[in-house]
Amino acid sequence: MPEVFRELVFIFFFYANEGAEPMHVHVRKAGGFAKYWMEPVELEFSQGMKVSDLRLAEKLIMENIERIKQKWYEVFSC
Repeated sequence: MPEVFRELVFIFFFYANEGAEPMHVHVRKAGGFAKYWMEPVELEFSQGMKVSDLRLAEKLIMENIERIKQKWYEVFSC
Protein backbone atom coordinates (compact mmCIF):
# COMPACT_ATOMS: atom_id res chain seq x y z
CA MET A 1 0.00 0.00 0.00
CA PRO A 2 2.12 2.94 -1.23
CA GLU A 3 1.61 6.02 0.91
CA VAL A 4 1.66 9.33 -0.94
CA PHE A 5 1.59 11.72 2.02
CA ARG A 6 0.08 12.48 5.42
CA GLU A 7 -1.39 15.81 6.34
CA LEU A 8 -3.42 16.87 9.34
CA VAL A 9 -5.44 13.76 10.26
CA PHE A 10 -5.46 12.25 6.74
CA ILE A 11 -3.38 9.58 5.05
CA PHE A 12 -3.35 9.63 1.23
CA PHE A 13 -2.37 6.37 -0.46
CA PHE A 14 -2.80 3.91 -3.33
CA TYR A 15 -3.44 0.19 -3.36
CA ALA A 16 -0.62 -1.47 -5.29
CA ASN A 17 -2.98 -3.66 -7.35
CA GLU A 18 -5.13 -0.85 -8.79
CA GLY A 19 -2.91 0.43 -11.59
CA ALA A 20 -5.38 -0.70 -14.25
CA GLU A 21 -7.97 1.81 -13.00
CA PRO A 22 -7.90 5.49 -13.94
CA MET A 23 -5.68 7.65 -11.73
CA HIS A 24 -7.11 8.01 -8.24
CA VAL A 25 -6.10 8.33 -4.61
CA HIS A 26 -7.51 6.88 -1.41
CA VAL A 27 -7.74 8.89 1.78
CA ARG A 28 -8.16 7.56 5.29
CA LYS A 29 -9.10 9.32 8.48
CA ALA A 30 -9.72 7.45 11.74
CA GLY A 31 -12.93 5.54 11.23
CA GLY A 32 -13.50 6.57 7.62
CA PHE A 33 -12.16 6.44 4.11
CA ALA A 34 -12.80 7.77 0.62
CA LYS A 35 -11.61 7.42 -2.97
CA TYR A 36 -11.12 10.34 -5.35
CA TRP A 37 -10.62 10.23 -9.11
CA MET A 38 -7.84 12.59 -10.17
CA GLU A 39 -8.79 13.77 -13.68
CA PRO A 40 -10.94 15.62 -12.85
CA VAL A 41 -10.74 15.52 -9.05
CA GLU A 42 -14.04 13.98 -8.02
CA LEU A 43 -15.24 11.91 -5.09
CA GLU A 44 -15.86 8.29 -6.15
CA PHE A 45 -17.13 7.02 -2.79
CA SER A 46 -16.76 7.49 0.93
CA GLN A 47 -17.69 5.73 4.11
CA GLY A 48 -17.57 7.05 7.65
CA MET A 49 -16.30 10.53 6.80
CA LYS A 50 -18.12 13.80 7.47
CA VAL A 51 -18.84 16.16 4.61
CA SER A 52 -16.46 18.70 6.16
CA ASP A 53 -13.68 16.07 6.17
CA LEU A 54 -14.37 15.23 2.53
CA ARG A 55 -14.15 18.90 1.58
CA LEU A 56 -10.86 19.27 3.43
CA ALA A 57 -9.47 16.07 1.88
CA GLU A 58 -10.39 17.35 -1.59
CA LYS A 59 -8.71 20.68 -0.84
CA LEU A 60 -5.54 18.86 0.22
CA ILE A 61 -5.68 16.76 -2.96
CA MET A 62 -5.90 19.90 -5.07
CA GLU A 63 -2.97 21.45 -3.20
CA ASN A 64 -0.87 18.31 -3.72
CA ILE A 65 -2.12 17.16 -7.12
CA GLU A 66 1.29 17.18 -8.80
CA ARG A 67 2.79 15.22 -5.93
CA ILE A 68 0.01 12.62 -6.18
CA LYS A 69 0.37 12.31 -9.96
CA GLN A 70 4.15 11.94 -9.72
CA LYS A 71 3.81 9.18 -7.13
CA TRP A 72 1.14 7.44 -9.26
CA TYR A 73 3.54 7.34 -12.22
CA GLU A 74 6.36 6.06 -10.01
CA VAL A 75 4.23 3.29 -8.51
CA PHE A 76 2.41 2.20 -11.65
CA SER A 77 5.18 2.95 -14.19
CA CYS A 78 2.90 4.82 -16.57
